[in-house]
Amino acid sequence: MNVHLTPELETLVQNKVKSGRYNSASEVVRDALRLFEQRERIRELQIQELRHKINQGWSSLKRGQWVDGEEFFKGLEREEQDLGHKRKRA
Repeated sequence: MNVHLTPELETLVQNKVKSGRYNSASEVVRDALRLFEQRERIRELQIQELRHKINQGWSSLKRGQWVDGEEFFKGLEREEQDLGHKRKRA
């Protein structure tokens, strides 16, 4: 397999090898691909968790358990103002 890199990425790979952490460009690329795969798995888990939370929210809404949006944000604003006042006093 041949891979064509931009000059910037090629320099990055060469610098990683020169640092002594890697023995070859292939090692750098393999490590980068492992990290890429790990990041993709984490992203998929985050998406699954978000979908789960959305489904929980829909279920709560169907059961009649909800919070008025305007009141919720007014409460957040009051909390933020209270924190601001506490910080000024400290």
